Amino acid sequence: MAMKIRLARGGSKKRPFYSIVATDSRMPRDGRFLEKLGTYNPLLPKDSETRVKMDLERVQAWLDHGAQPTDRVRRMLEAAGVVTKTTRDNPNKGQPGKKAQERAEARAAKAAEGADAEG
Repeated sequence: MAMKIRLARGGSKKRPFYSIVATDSRMPRDGRFLEKLGTYNPLLPKDSETRVKMDLERVQAWLDHGAQPTDRVRRMLEAAGVVTKTTRDNPNKGQPGKKAQERAEARAAKAAEGADAEG
């Protein structure tokens, strides 16, 4: 059974509140889970102590049993010091899309033609 530690959404519309749960990866996001490990309230300020609450001993027990945290939960665990920080390398993240690159090249070519005409 592939185990995950992930967020299950609660709260009302436009007021998100998440539970950190251990579940089978085949279950739906807000569906059946095996154990509730903590909570996450994204509406609180980032420096608030109550923004993320976790039972770190139970989280570690699930990790020892082979549960895999999702990306967002992994970041929370890295901040808590439970999991070692991994390097994230996405070299294409900051680059504009194809159309924007084409427009930038066209603008640069037009500017170069304008500079040649003046000089």
